Amino acid sequence: MSGLVLDKEKVTRSRGESPLARIVFIVLVVLFDIGAVWFIQNALSKGFLQLVIIIGIIAVMLNLIFLIPKAYPFRWMAVGLSFLILFTVYPIIFTVYVAFTNYGDGHLLTKEQALPLIQKATYLPEEGKSYSWTAFKSDSGEYALWLINSAGETFLGKPGVEIVPAKPGDSGIGEADSNGVPVSIEGYQRLNGLVAATDQELPKIKFGLEGDQTIQVRSPSEAAELEPLYKYDEATDTVIDQSNGDIYYNVDGTFTSRTGKTIKPGFRTVVGFKNFSDFMTSPALRGPLVRIVTWNFIFPTISVLSTFALGLTIAILFNDPDFPFKKIIRSFLLIPYTIPGLISIIMWRGMLNAEFGVVNRYLENWFGWAPAWTTEPIWAQVAILIVNLWLGYPYFMLITSGALQAIPSDIYEAATIDGATGWQSFRRITLPLLLVAVGPLLIASYVFNFNNFNLIYLFISGGPPIVGAATQAGHTDILISYVYKLAFESGGRGVQYGLASAISIIVFLIVGTITLVQYRFTNMWEEVSENV
Repeated sequence: MSGLVLDKEKVTRSRGESPLARIVFIVLVVLFDIGAVWFIQNALSKGFLQLVIIIGIIAVMLNLIFLIPKAYPFRWMAVGLSFLILFTVYPIIFTVYVAFTNYGDGHLLTKEQALPLIQKATYLPEEGKSYSWTAFKSDSGEYALWLINSAGETFLGKPGVEIVPAKPGDSGIGEADSNGVPVSIEGYQRLNGLVAATDQELPKIKFGLEGDQTIQVRSPSEAAELEPLYKYDEATDTVIDQSNGDIYYNVDGTFTSRTGKTIKPGFRTVVGFKNFSDFMTSPALRGPLVRIVTWNFIFPTISVLSTFALGLTIAILFNDPDFPFKKIIRSFLLIPYTIPGLISIIMWRGMLNAEFGVVNRYLENWFGWAPAWTTEPIWAQVAILIVNLWLGYPYFMLITSGALQAIPSDIYEAATIDGATGWQSFRRITLPLLLVAVGPLLIASYVFNFNNFNLIYLFISGGPPIVGAATQAGHTDILISYVYKLAFESGGRGVQYGLASAISIIVFLIVGTITLVQYRFTNMWEEVSENV
């Protein structure tokens, strides 16, 4: 019976849709499909296969949603689902894919894009002839070269036409100047030497008949019978240097000879777990990574403990009903929470400036010494912790204030009657009950600070640099800021998207593990609170 009612509703809905509206709807779907096909073709021609697959999936999904009546309810979610796939699912999949590739400086192109660039390289064989040249250009943009060899013989070369001997005064060729070059050629204008030497198109043009010996401009003064330097052998996936016979083999996206010589550019290719292996074992990365990973655990641990301790201390003080001017002082203490973190970090960066900062000026006036906040590793780390304490304690002050209000006062009265001291009441009653409420927030704060990129990068960009590191690594870098430098900042060994993606996955696994541990701690705190 219910199925019959649903069928009637479908019929009613379809009858309520006018033929014109249906036609407009179909036209819009067709236009979308045309746009999707155009985009897919362009992306495919440029080698973006993953993007092609994602756009294809979105296009098929939208067609099914809008053309199948049973999928009608999903129309309201179609745009949201599309953006979810394109901007959330696709970046995750692409990051995982890149982690298993050599994508980075020197390997930005696909193999199909890199090979034509490699084969553009030319050389002059021993039997090749060279000429001095003068360029002529027609009104339609076509070029011609007047060539003179070492014996003084003269030739006229045009693209796609056989190079022929020619002399000034021949038909269509003007008289020679003092250098033996005709002042004019019919249909062409002679180019100034400086203009011709800086013309970016000339070196790309092959003068002469394709398949025969062609001539290319080699330098501002020389044109020669150049030949391709490298020849690609698809059967063996090797490149042969035709000038000396050296063979270059495909080694992880770089054509490399037995002697270690390489051909640039390289190309993107799958390298398996190499990036993960480099992260764990590479001598060039091991030194800075040990320091970075160690600091990455120290930083959130101290940050959470210090902000929680300070916030809780202030909350306990204000929990006393007789505390004077409580509302006014609390308002001032909340100021760090009301100012955007970006502004606060920049303000602290200015105040802790070693030369002009107000903090160092006062310290020097009072004690005759001030820390080098930006150049000494230990003081840079202390500065980071101080700034994070300023940014984080208001949050814990607020949540612990609320949690303290929820603890029944009769528990404390009973403890006092039993002779418990203030410290014993705090350790046995306040803290266990408090951790039940704020325990998950402590874990969340730890996870947040584990990836606190904004503070690390905006305050000191991860510096000061680690001396001797093969990459751009600093003493205050955490993994996420180190990943950013590897991926987007040229320096050291250049940008390395593959390695950065691999480290991102490792960071995700670490953060995921910490999040799972949260449940264990939460259960433990609940068990403790039951015994209070």
